[in-house]
Amino acid sequence: MVEIPGPETPPLDPVYVQWSAAPADRAGRPLLVLLHGYGADEHDLFGLVPYLPREFVVAAVRAPLTPPFPAPGFSWYPIEGLDGRDPRHVTEAASRLNEWVSASSDLEPVGLLGFSQGAAVALQAMRLQPDSYAFAVNLSGYVTPGPLAQDDVLAELRPPVFWGRGTHDDVIPDFLVGHSTDWLPAHVELSGRVYPGLTHSVSEAELGDVATFLRKQLDEPAA
Repeated sequence: MVEIPGPETPPLDPVYVQWSAAPADRAGRPLLVLLHGYGADEHDLFGLVPYLPREFVVAAVRAPLTPPFPAPGFSWYPIEGLDGRDPRHVTEAASRLNEWVSASSDLEPVGLLGFSQGAAVALQAMRLQPDSYAFAVNLSGYVTPGPLAQDDVLAELRPPVFWGRGTHDDVIPDFLVGHSTDWLPAHVELSGRVYPGLTHSVSEAELGDVATFLRKQLDEPAA
């Protein structure tokens, strides 16, 4: 099994979280956590809020690492160097996300929506704590290779996961797409779409599909 490493990645800073609702307006509502991609920040995916069902309280969090110069923004784990994309870095980032969710909100159910790196972290967080999340949205991301201790529990629960990606996405390596294609149907209730011509980005058609998926989660709350 992959061991959860020590706290090399800093905790998520609650100062750098964009909320769609004030504290007084959050009670009794489901929480959707947004995780941006490499080189972005908490403002990036927050622009999706108008496309998402209003029932959700949305929290867009900032990744804890700063990429090497001249890359802008923030990252969840390093992709440069000899240990770039090392699974332990993804696991550590997911552990930090789980800590933040546990400490920052008592809203439930909780869903995750990530883009690229953020999607990889979202899926890894769900694998670490399958009981904590009702669903996940994986946009242009992947499942991190290597077994985790709770994978069998996840396969029993089979939470809904939406996976959207483009035919012209040349950022995520083919072997990670192939691994995700094999792994996800065996562990989650998978739905999604491959978008012709889409690069490593999000389209309006994809946002429409995501909104439909999220509304279904509102109609069918987790048991």
